[in-house]
Amino acid sequence: MRPERGFALVAALFVMVVIAAVVATMSRLSVTQNTSLDLAVQQARAYQAARAGLEWGLHQLLLESNVAGVCPQGSVSMAGSGLADFSVNLACIKLPCTTATCAQSYTEGSRTFNLYRLTATAGNGSPDSRVDYAWRRLEVTVEK
Repeated sequence: MRPERGFALVAALFVMVVIAAVVATMSRLSVTQNTSLDLAVQQARAYQAARAGLEWGLHQLLLESNVAGVCPQGSVSMAGSGLADFSVNLACIKLPCTTATCAQSYTEGSRTFNLYRLTATAGNGSPDSRVDYAWRRLEVTVEK
């Protein structure tokens, strides 16, 4: 009797199929990890853009020359920075009185303080047009 032949071929094909499946799975995981990393980087950049917008707004509001307390509003340019692909919008309101016990302003000694709320939103396009879309909204309340 002759020994059976062809077992090595079947074993080699099985090993090749298993290795191909492992390579395909690792490739898919790599793509997912890269996409997640890109999105995390864009989210961090959106946070920094919104924070820069808030800092610019606070600077404008708290300038000593801004005696009237004019609220800074509108778009903040990120041109010339690493955040140039983000659009940043700043909104500022003088806080109104919402209860009978609160006030728009208060006095300490001879100085009167007003309360302001600044809100900065930063985004890099729209979710329909970008896979790595990121958007952040930061808000701060300050007295002047």
